[in-house]
Amino acid sequence: MSIRLGDIAPDFEQDSSEGRIRFHEWLGDGWGVLFSHPADFTPVCTTELGFTAKLKDQFAQRNVKAIALSVDPVDSHIKWIDDINETQSTAVNFPILADADRKVSELYDLIHPNANDTLTVRSLFVIDPNKKVRLTITYPASTGRNFNEILRVIDSLQLTDEHKVATPANWQDGDEVVIVPSLKDEDEIKRRFPKGYRAVKPYLRLTPQPNR
Repeated sequence: MSIRLGDIAPDFEQDSSEGRIRFHEWLGDGWGVLFSHPADFTPVCTTELGFTAKLKDQFAQRNVKAIALSVDPVDSHIKWIDDINETQSTAVNFPILADADRKVSELYDLIHPNANDTLTVRSLFVIDPNKKVRLTITYPASTGRNFNEILRVIDSLQLTDEHKVATPANWQDGDEVVIVPSLKDEDEIKRRFPKGYRAVKPYLRLTPQPNR
């Protein structure tokens, strides 16, 4: 089963380093980031989990919860968390799902036989308050994830959900945004974007970022 943008994120119940989790219930009415790891005690993932822990306040500002997954059992996760805390100078503050039975891995298509027929690939899903999948990224084992990019995408998703805009290439929070082409009514444009806009082309209209 492949997960596509706009799909409802599959619900599940599974053990974790912080106890039993019912996923949709755990998400509540906020955003979620679910990201998978091939196995415990892997070097790149150790750095990723440590960096994620350091982003706790950044995630909280955006009403986002982080949750990781590995196919190893809870007791292994607990030992790995000790290593993460020690080597990354942090304290893991989010759950790591224990997916020894591959239940969640199968729901989210995390076993790719061409990569490895027993271990999960390193995928990431951003899930919105309606439980819809809004972003999917799958990384090779050799490349660590850019969590600053994940935050940037979440900022874009939350901004564009609220306003009739899109974010251009390399956009960062506070940069100009694009007025969506479907918005034609000039009175509505003036009301929505009181700072005005500049039309580079009729289909490319840039305006200062609205308040979030």
